[in-house]
Amino acid sequence: MKLYKTRLGIVLEANNQFYFLSDLDWDTLVNQDNLYETLLSYSQTLTASEEYKLWLTTDLLAPLGRQEVWAAGVTYLRSRDARMEESQDAGGGSFYDRVYDAERPEIFFKATPERVVNPMGQVRIRKDSQWNVPEPELTLFMTSSGKIVGYTCGNDMSSRDIEGENPLYLPQAKSYDGSAAIGPCLYVPSAPMNPSTNIRLTIHRNQTPAFDQQIAISQMKRQHTELVSFLFRECSFAYGCYLMTGTGIVPPDDFTLQSGDEVHIQIDGIGTLINTVA
Repeated sequence: MKLYKTRLGIVLEANNQFYFLSDLDWDTLVNQDNLYETLLSYSQTLTASEEYKLWLTTDLLAPLGRQEVWAAGVTYLRSRDARMEESQDAGGGSFYDRVYDAERPEIFFKATPERVVNPMGQVRIRKDSQWNVPEPELTLFMTSSGKIVGYTCGNDMSSRDIEGENPLYLPQAKSYDGSAAIGPCLYVPSAPMNPSTNIRLTIHRNQTPAFDQQIAISQMKRQHTELVSFLFRECSFAYGCYLMTGTGIVPPDDFTLQSGDEVHIQIDGIGTLINTVA
């Protein structure tokens, strides 16, 4: 099942039918360990209408309320290699090699709700950066108890030159206005995502594909529950939170985003998150 947040209210998609969850609060609704069962009961008692489907084309918002967005890094081999290459001249390459194999994963704060861009909205590249890429990531949603109940597509915008200059600059390379986008929905399945699930990144420039690559989430080195356990060790989340799980897709070193580029992040079962670069 899929939950969409729109300007007109919350829409539930179940078995290709669309239902309006009238007068429900997003934060209260999603922060349930039995979210799948709750949504199933709504689909069995409410009346479906194609009208609600139309809301998704003009009034769609990012699927979050007061939830923070966090992120994990260096969870795929390709990401490790890219971080090592960009930081080599600054002497920081070995840091990423070690964190890839370490017991403790790299986890960092990504965005407040106010900094998250809606589907079809404009993500940003920093004005003081010359080398920028999107990072397509399967994004987990956990309740306040730490249970994974849903998934969405995430775009972890990154300034590679700033991070490569010094690993301590990671917060500036990762967290700024318009640096994150999630959507188009919160996907709530009855079982965890299949390891064969594919993530695909396509970047269109002047209406022509400039980059296109995909990877299966089975290539991730760490387990989802492992990442969540470290995040929740010393952090509490009253309304639940999102966690981007890292990327295995990195464009070549001679590629950087430009204003007007259109970023498509597609994940099997969830859908496609589309954003334009401001």
